Amino acid sequence: MKHKILFVCHGNICRSPMAEFVMKYLVKEAGLEDQFEIASAATSTEEIGNPVYPPARRKLEEHGISCEGKRARVITRDDYHYYDQIVVMDNENLQSLRWLFGKDKDRKVKLLMDYTDRPGEVADPWYTGDFEATWQDVSEGCKSLLNTYK
Repeated sequence: MKHKILFVCHGNICRSPMAEFVMKYLVKEAGLEDQFEIASAATSTEEIGNPVYPPARRKLEEHGISCEGKRARVITRDDYHYYDQIVVMDNENLQSLRWLFGKDKDRKVKLLMDYTDRPGEVADPWYTGDFEATWQDVSEGCKSLLNTYK
């Protein structure tokens, strides 16, 4: 059985693709890539079709992680049924998903940082320019999320 995880943020050009590719990297390093399907999406249509934001891409590349070919896409209602877990970067996007999906009867939607000892939101580099803080949050969150499968 494949575990299907979808990471979600506002535009799908910074935080959620960082989480997608960090998680793919961690899963591959653990030799578990055949057990997972990992993707990311946006709650907004603002960036649809755009590549990963250059500073986010550079931060991933600093750690040997490629996000080549990734283009922003918007989340759909069908994604709720397809993915086992929908992992959100912040409370605003959590609210957007509640509006889109209605009640989370299967308890699939959760904040990434809630998997860590520091519950809350992933730092948003779009406004701060601090991609290192986002990297730290995403890395910690993805490692903790992966540990729930071990």
